[in-house]
Amino acid sequence: MEGNRKCHSAKIQGKKQEGNKWKKGQPQQLIILRSSFALSSTDYRLFSIFARNFSVCFVIIPLLILWLLVVSIQLIFILFIYSQTAFYRQSTRHNDDPRPGVSIVVCARNELENLKELLPLLDAQQYPDFEVLVMDDRSTDGTHLFLKNEISDLSHVRFIRVDKEHEHVTSKKYALTIALKKVMYPTVLLTDADCRPATADWLAGMVFPLNNPNKAIVLGFSPYEHRPGLLNFLIRSETLFTAVQYFSLALAGRPYMGVGRNLAYRTRVFFDNRGFYSHINVVGGDDDLFMNEVAKGANTAICLDPAAFTWSKPKETWAEWRAQKQRHLNVGKYYKPGHKIRLGLLVGSHVLSWFLALIVGLIVLEYKLQHDSFTADEWLLLLTGTGAFIFRWIAFWAIVGRISYRLSHTLHWAIVPVIDILLAIYYGLAGAMTIVTKRKKRLYWR
Repeated sequence: MEGNRKCHSAKIQGKKQEGNKWKKGQPQQLIILRSSFALSSTDYRLFSIFARNFSVCFVIIPLLILWLLVVSIQLIFILFIYSQTAFYRQSTRHNDDPRPGVSIVVCARNELENLKELLPLLDAQQYPDFEVLVMDDRSTDGTHLFLKNEISDLSHVRFIRVDKEHEHVTSKKYALTIALKKVMYPTVLLTDADCRPATADWLAGMVFPLNNPNKAIVLGFSPYEHRPGLLNFLIRSETLFTAVQYFSLALAGRPYMGVGRNLAYRTRVFFDNRGFYSHINVVGGDDDLFMNEVAKGANTAICLDPAAFTWSKPKETWAEWRAQKQRHLNVGKYYKPGHKIRLGLLVGSHVLSWFLALIVGLIVLEYKLQHDSFTADEWLLLLTGTGAFIFRWIAFWAIVGRISYRLSHTLHWAIVPVIDILLAIYYGLAGAMTIVTKRKKRLYWR
C-alpha cells in the first residue's frame, strides 16, 4: 500500500518536472521561431532585391536596347530609302523625244465588261507607233465573239485566243509567253483588264524612261479606286506602302518586284532570262517573281508621273482580298534570299517598333502603380528610345505623306499616322497567320 503511494507520487512529481521543463523551454523555442521568421523576412528582401536586379539586367535594359535598335533600323529605311521616292525628280518629257514602237499586252479571262471599257481607252493613247494585243484565255462569257466582231473600229487592237490549258505551266504565264512571242514591237507594256489608264498619256509616260539605253524595265504604279469602308481603306493603305517599298528600293539600287497592272520592259529581258522557267508552276509571280529575278539597279527605272498611273478596281469582300493576299505571300517565299532578309528587316522592324513601344508603355505604367522608380541607366535608355520612336513616327508621317501626295493623293497625309499603326497590326497578324499555316501543313503531312 505504501509502495503504491510512493509510485503514484513519483508519477505526479515527474509530470510536474516535465511541465516545468516545457514552461522553461517555451521562451527559448519562441525566440528560435521569431529568429526563423526574421530570417525569412531577410531572405524575402534579398530575393526581392535579386529579382529587381535580374529584371533590370536581363529584361528591362535588353528590352529597351532592342526597342532602340529596331527603331534605328526603321529610321535608316525612312530617312535613307523611303526619302529617295519622296524627293525623286522625274525627268520631263518633250515632244521631240524618240518614241519607239510599243506593244500593250492584256491577258484576260471572262473579262467581257471590263474589256468593253478598257480597249477604247487603250486605243486612244497619244503615241505614234503601238498596238494592243489581247490574250483571250479560254473565256466563256462572250469575250471571243466580242473581240471577233466588235473591235474593228479600234485601229490598234488585235487578239489571240488561247484554247487549251497546259499542265506544265500556269494559264496566265502561258498566255503571256505566247503574247511576248507574237508582239510586233520589242517593248511591252502590261496591264490588267480591270485597270484603267489615268490619261491618254499613260503609254508615253511609262515607256519614256526607256529612252535611256541602259534601262530595260520600268516600274509603274497602280492605285485602287476609292470606295467607302474599312476594307477599301486597308487595301489602299497596303498598296501605297507596297509602292513605297518597291519604288524606294529600286531607287536605292535594290529592285525586287513590280506590279503587272502597270509594268513595262523590253522583250529581250524576258527571253534572255528564259522567261518564267524558274517558277513556271507557281501560281502568280508573272510580275513580282519575274522582276525579282531579272531586275537590277542598273537596268530598272521607275515612273512617278500621275498621268502614267493605272487605276484598279479593288476587291469587294474580305474573303476575296484574303485569297489575293495569300497568293502574294505564297509567291514571296520564292524571292531571292537577300531580298527576303531585307524585306524581313523592313517589315519586322516596323512591327516590333510599335509592339515594343506598347510593352515599354505597360512597364512604365506598372512602375507608376507600384510607386517604383527606374535606375539611371533605365532612364537614359527609356528617354533615348522614346525620343527616337517619336522622331521615327514624325519622319514616317512626313515622308510617306509626301509620297502619298506624289502618288495621286492615294491617302490623305493627315491619316498617315493611322496607316503607320494599321500596317504594323496588319503585318504582325499576316506574319502570325503564315507561321500558323506552316505548322498546320507540317502536322497534316505527319
